[in-house]
Amino acid sequence: MQTLIRAASLTHFVDVARSVGLDPLRLLADVGLGPDVLREPDLHISSERVTELLERAAAQSGCESFGLRMAESRQAGNQLGNLGPVGLLIRDQPTLRDSLNVLLRYYQPLFSGAMSLGIEESAGVVVIHVDLVVGKVQPLRQAIELTVGVMLSVLRQFLGARWQPRRICFTHVAPQDIATHLRVFGPCVEFRHDFNGIVCARQDLDTPNPSADPAMARYAQQLLELTLREQHDASMLDDVRRTALLLLPSGRCSIEQVAQHLGIVCRTVQRRLSEQGTSFSDVVNELRVELAERHVLGSDRPLTEVAALLGFSAPSGFSRWYTGQFGRSPSQARAAGRSAKA
Repeated sequence: MQTLIRAASLTHFVDVARSVGLDPLRLLADVGLGPDVLREPDLHISSERVTELLERAAAQSGCESFGLRMAESRQAGNQLGNLGPVGLLIRDQPTLRDSLNVLLRYYQPLFSGAMSLGIEESAGVVVIHVDLVVGKVQPLRQAIELTVGVMLSVLRQFLGARWQPRRICFTHVAPQDIATHLRVFGPCVEFRHDFNGIVCARQDLDTPNPSADPAMARYAQQLLELTLREQHDASMLDDVRRTALLLLPSGRCSIEQVAQHLGIVCRTVQRRLSEQGTSFSDVVNELRVELAERHVLGSDRPLTEVAALLGFSAPSGFSRWYTGQFGRSPSQARAAGRSAKA
């Protein structure tokens, strides 16, 4: 299933591409995108093509931090201004926690069907999880780093330009040159974690926002609620996919848990998925296929960890499922992939 993202995600793509000696228009054409995506930020375009574009730019230029440089170029500007009414609503919330809740509610359905965003709190620590679901199996390093970089910029608009989180985490390995990562994130950036995201203190989320305007917030929310009602049914499948992606590693990815997270009953989830020609089990299986191909063939993560990330309680269950899907065990698939690269 194709997921869409606003063309605004390509803000500063042209500048960064030219700075590393690339022809941005040629790159766009190579992945099937026209120059209009640079002029119309509200266009919804294929997230698969955007992620492929960023990976091609990084590979052709040899710049492993291409996506992060795009995020860095945006830091001088107003990140919330790029979000229109949603940005106004976020800006005028009384605390950063309220602003993040608005981001959770509105950003995904209105701007990026590909992004999965979640917030976990425990023992005074907050983890902001960021992941992408683009359908096609492909590298996601550039898009992930761009997204986390932009998220950090949003947080710094509330907490100050010098604010530092406790950790910035990525599942992929470190690049050969981490100078850009240290410049953007500081020394708290770490790699080869089991999630992508930002770790900060819980008290940071309760920071008051002195510029909050309740009247403007109410007006912006009325406009957004109307838009969401019009899109609600069409976005159900995306909502289920994003929620399932967050729940899979916990081993609690049931239709009951997903329905609870979405604030609706199981029968409603079943009915709306059926109306779109699918089922909850099909959605979970498609996610597992995508994640399995990403982690088995595209990383050296231990297969026991891959099994857990896909929600299997035991590696044997993962191995049986993988063999049924791909015709060979995950260890055989990984060995074959390595041989092909040798």
